[in-house]
Amino acid sequence: MATLDKIPGMKAAALTIMATRGQDQDLVVRAAEDLGASKETLSLARKNNKATQCSIIPSFGWHPWFSHQIYDDSEKDIEDLSSERLKIDHYKKVVTPSPDDDSFIQNLPDPRPLSGLLAQIREHLTKHPLALVGEIGLDRSFRIPETQDSHPINNPVEPGLTPGGREGRRLSPYRVDITHQRKILKAQLELAGEMQRAVSVHGVAAHGILFETLQETWKGHEKEVVSKRVRKRRGSVTAAHDHEDASLSQSEDRAATAKPYPPRICLHSFSGPPDQMKQYLNPNIPAAIFFSFSQAINFSTASTKAVDAMKAVPDNRILVESDLHCAGDRMDSLLEEIARAICQIKGWQLEEGVTQLASNWKQFALGEEPDG
Repeated sequence: MATLDKIPGMKAAALTIMATRGQDQDLVVRAAEDLGASKETLSLARKNNKATQCSIIPSFGWHPWFSHQIYDDSEKDIEDLSSERLKIDHYKKVVTPSPDDDSFIQNLPDPRPLSGLLAQIREHLTKHPLALVGEIGLDRSFRIPETQDSHPINNPVEPGLTPGGREGRRLSPYRVDITHQRKILKAQLELAGEMQRAVSVHGVAAHGILFETLQETWKGHEKEVVSKRVRKRRGSVTAAHDHEDASLSQSEDRAATAKPYPPRICLHSFSGPPDQMKQYLNPNIPAAIFFSFSQAINFSTASTKAVDAMKAVPDNRILVESDLHCAGDRMDSLLEEIARAICQIKGWQLEEGVTQLASNWKQFALGEEPDG
């Protein structure tokens, strides 16, 4: 957040910034209040070929790395989870292996209720009509950092870094139970569906269970896939009912928009192979699934997996990101590098590719129809 003042001068026309934990929810709010985009400012930036300052679209959510800090208060009545015994019981349940050392748990933050988190996200989404839900997801490989009291920080912390992250601490042997992670994720997905907001999803070492969790939200709402012949036959019948459909009241139309699943989903810094991608491209899935790639994550090794995935992604479903926590020249450089890499992999001319990527971002973030 120390680099927020660099955002207006960036080459990018707009950034989507993510909240992840308790310490940065209000920071993203303040950033949105100072630099928040609107459809009008984004339209102006496009008309002027980015002659206006860079703006942001905020995203609010709770990252799986911090999901152990949330307890499900719908399970039973819990009047005071700040009490030592209840706090210990919660963390022994959601942390795996269950800690034998109560001092480790005592140094963790007091957990907060899921209902309170959802109420906070709802409030932010209501106040910011373009806001997304994110970053949320599942992570089997993440280990909770040691607490500062048990293992003081030896490495210097980067100046301006938002508190609550790893902050130079070594990792403990403990992970967050995947069942608990799924519960926190699904609650946020359902809220995104209710408010029809796009989501940014983190998935590491959990591709199968992540797809299953997403699939559960749209179960029973799959799109019917029919042949061209059937579609043509139905066309005349559909036309006969167009007048009746147009008579739906505005309130009925608004009620019809709420769904149990998000309308658009981005699998950020997608790390799976093309075979895992295929399940997300099934034409009966009612949500639009996008795949984003970053220079920092997807090209951090010599593996060709990311290149194979980029080749397999439909042209209208690929996005770029920095996956970086600080704004400015470095972020601009990373965005340019990944955009150029995708253009080369896809065989696009640079202008063609940048136009396609911009159109894809507008579809995902704003819900706009494709250009052209």
